[in-house]
Amino acid sequence: MSKRTGLTASSLIFVLMLGVSVVSPSTEAQETPKGFVCTFPRGASQAYAKGRYRSRPAKALAMEIGSIDLEGQRADLVTSDGKGTLRIVRALGANHYLEVVAEGYLNITTVYQRDEKQGRYPAVHSRHFGLFGEPLIAQYTGTCTAK
Repeated sequence: MSKRTGLTASSLIFVLMLGVSVVSPSTEAQETPKGFVCTFPRGASQAYAKGRYRSRPAKALAMEIGSIDLEGQRADLVTSDGKGTLRIVRALGANHYLEVVAEGYLNITTVYQRDEKQGRYPAVHSRHFGLFGEPLIAQYTGTCTAK
């Protein structure tokens, strides 16, 4: 027993474990919907060519994230081009949805906790790809609504 705190070693371990469970993401605590409809009205893209990056505005983007399974770390990506599989990486206050496209490039959508005032979920979508060996990068900001 510690003279300073009056706690035994087992009591201290219990308190520490309780603290970890409070800050760890859990399915119940996040109350994640089974799907989202996301719109990204603003974005920017950059292309690397001739030794430098050139920026330009990106076109608006919309997508749907469906069949969210946090325990299985999977979800579906639904776009006008079809359906794909997403892997989920959980974080405190957000979930990252990762898509590995056929060519091996990576798209990441992060959906943050619900903004109670707006009733929507702030989100960011990033694309890391290339064309003919030249890097192409795009990043969008927007929101998602529960489906």
